[in-house]
Amino acid sequence: MPSAEKLAKKKIYFDKLIRLCVDTPKALIVCVDHVASKQLQDIRMDLRGRAVVLMGKNTMIRKGLSIGHETNPNAGLETLRASIQGNRGFIFATNCTLDDIRECLKKFRKSSAAKAGQTSLVDLSLPSGPTGMDPSQTSFFQALNIGTKIVKGQIELTSEFPILKLGDKVNPSAAALLAKLGIRPFEYGMEVEQVFQDGSVFDAAVLDIKDEDLIKKFLSGIANMAAFSREVGIPTEAGLPHMFGNAFRNVAALVSDIDYTFKEVEKVKQFLDDPEAFAAANPAASAGAGPAATSGGKAAATETKAAAVVEEEEEDEEVDFDLFG
Repeated sequence: MPSAEKLAKKKIYFDKLIRLCVDTPKALIVCVDHVASKQLQDIRMDLRGRAVVLMGKNTMIRKGLSIGHETNPNAGLETLRASIQGNRGFIFATNCTLDDIRECLKKFRKSSAAKAGQTSLVDLSLPSGPTGMDPSQTSFFQALNIGTKIVKGQIELTSEFPILKLGDKVNPSAAALLAKLGIRPFEYGMEVEQVFQDGSVFDAAVLDIKDEDLIKKFLSGIANMAAFSREVGIPTEAGLPHMFGNAFRNVAALVSDIDYTFKEVEKVKQFLDDPEAFAAANPAASAGAGPAATSGGKAAATETKAAAVVEEEEEDEEVDFDLFG
């Protein structure tokens, strides 16, 4: 049975975890695989006064969240408890934004050499060309079946060679060769896995969504709603502007050729009476219309004149027929 001192420490930890989860509306759930103690200390110091970094054993965290769920059933602690798997920790944003925390974590990332048996985190290829190693070390390349040649007293790769593949184990020969070449391919730091906010847990990829993307998605949804409502004939707030616009165009078309007007249609009638004057007063609109609009206007005028001539000829033919009939 644990001593009274250990039980007191556990209670202090549980109280702190529950208080932060309930009172702090935003937190990051981070993975701390391969993170050194010095890195963790630097992150704590940089975030001091702005955020609280809380680590602990998974059993301790789950127990504390289970106790907190009993006292605060609406805080979403049971959902948070289900996401605690692996080396996880919390960073509670007490006096900053989540983006500020992410920027801090980017500053404290450390490069690391590849070790035998380790899972590769990147795809890495050795480029063709000189390596800077003397000919006595060709055995490192021969162990991996890498094509080499000796040029000017040093080993040179004849072609590019993929030495690491994402997700595969690093073999001892590749680790030794990378160490000889002075290549440190891996980079470690706190990785943001999930976000805990207002009782909900969601993927960290949501943090990369910008306001412009949300506005674009929202406007696209409004446009779809307006189109759907117009198609089925059900008025909606999104479709009303289009309904009024179509109605006004119909009314303007009806009154354009009759002796009736109202304030909203006066500009339309002015344009129909003298489109050239309108084009002169609005050079940008006329430029947007371009040569095609001008040629179209001339063609329409030519067709109108031709139609008038044909009509006059038909009238003349009818008159001649009546005279000699």
